[in-house]
Amino acid sequence: MATREKAKPGKDAKEGNGDGSAPADVTAAEEIKFGEIKHDLPDKETCETVLAKMMLIRRFEERAGEMYAKAKVGGFLHLCIGEEATVVGGTQALRDTDYLMSTYREHGQALARGTEPKAVMAELFGRQTGTSKGRGGSMHLFDWDKRFLGGYGIVGGSLPLSAGVALANDYLETEDVILSMMGDGATNQGTFGETMNLAALWKLPVVFVIINNQFGMGTALHRHSAVTDLSLKSEGFGVPGTRCDGMDVLDVHSVVTEALRCAREERQPQLVEAVTYRYRGHSMADPEEYRTKEEVEEWRQRDPIKAFADRLLDENVLTEEDVERFDQQAIEAVDEAVRFADESPFPDLDSLYDDIYVFDSDVPAWWTVDQRSPEVHRGEHEREAGDVPHQLAEQGAAYAGVERRSRKRDEGRGEPGETEPEEDEQGGEEATAEAEGGEETTGEPQDGAEGDAPEGGEEASGDGEPGADDAEERGGAG
Repeated sequence: MATREKAKPGKDAKEGNGDGSAPADVTAAEEIKFGEIKHDLPDKETCETVLAKMMLIRRFEERAGEMYAKAKVGGFLHLCIGEEATVVGGTQALRDTDYLMSTYREHGQALARGTEPKAVMAELFGRQTGTSKGRGGSMHLFDWDKRFLGGYGIVGGSLPLSAGVALANDYLETEDVILSMMGDGATNQGTFGETMNLAALWKLPVVFVIINNQFGMGTALHRHSAVTDLSLKSEGFGVPGTRCDGMDVLDVHSVVTEALRCAREERQPQLVEAVTYRYRGHSMADPEEYRTKEEVEEWRQRDPIKAFADRLLDENVLTEEDVERFDQQAIEAVDEAVRFADESPFPDLDSLYDDIYVFDSDVPAWWTVDQRSPEVHRGEHEREAGDVPHQLAEQGAAYAGVERRSRKRDEGRGEPGETEPEEDEQGGEEATAEAEGGEETTGEPQDGAEGDAPEGGEEASGDGEPGADDAEERGGAG
């Protein structure tokens, strides 16, 4: 646990290599003691658990990046490679009944909390078996059973919600605490100050952890924050702050454990700054032009997984064979997760508006409206809509390279997605066949005018699965 005199805001930060910071350039780095042994090892079982979790997160993130490049993952993808010690060290300090909230870079938090890798990968793939039934994707994982209340796509957006959970715990007079993780960029948002003020004013059982990976997207810390010792930024609102070595899983665990104790027993909210580094870009679409390869390599010398594994070897807690076995188990778990996700179904087309709710029913209105066809209808009536909306939905899915059908039009005709026989009668079946191009399509993207359905009678063809370039275009900058 780093104790210190107050560092002068902003003045101690150096330019470092490139536009970021080398480890030695971090504000008051000598107090963090990067790379030094600060704590005794826990028992062997705990050491194995910690190492296995960090390895699983690393292998999962590496594979997720590969799947994104193959267009298996839609939307944005933010990887936490390099931050595993902060994620595992912090979550290991929680009780089973405590709560956890995170940012959009939250695959590691879900895995560390105990969510099945298969469910996490399925959510990235947008499948029904995912943690959020395929509706949240990479940035919106959720697991109520593990009390993981989600990742959030808005920077700083989860902070007031964390205070709300802490307030609920206080009302219910429980001993539960919420651990709320944020990035360094979130400390510049208005929600940061507002939440710190209320947390201190109401003495809420909450611990905030700043995962300071040195960059707010592509902007180095010393360029986006006047105060570069981020543990100081909450103290003016009445929330004490401490710092820890975010590359040392035991240091993170020690500092967060003490912070949780203060929040739980003394009803004193706490803030912890974990100084770490991400080895990959902000998102998969990040060209990383804001830092040098030399800077990244210097931080890689402090890889949290290698550092912990090496210490376990040096102190004869584990053997080389043990370390290799844990790594192989992580690889196999991720392989199985990819297979599971790839074989899982997409949500039914008719379920597009499911789980959309509005509390206020005093004002009559259509809360959701489907205008994708001439037959405009309420979203909640999607399953009862006419044939045209369902035909267009199926054509859109086929154009996107997905063989999916409307459950409504499959009623009484087998499982959704099965090919239907053509009939001579005019209307229903014939219209369906015409809309689908007469014969079953391959489900590949179609050539020709954008948005056109396959022409009648011919089997649709395409060039295969979209590649990495397509994925990058979809990804944008996170």
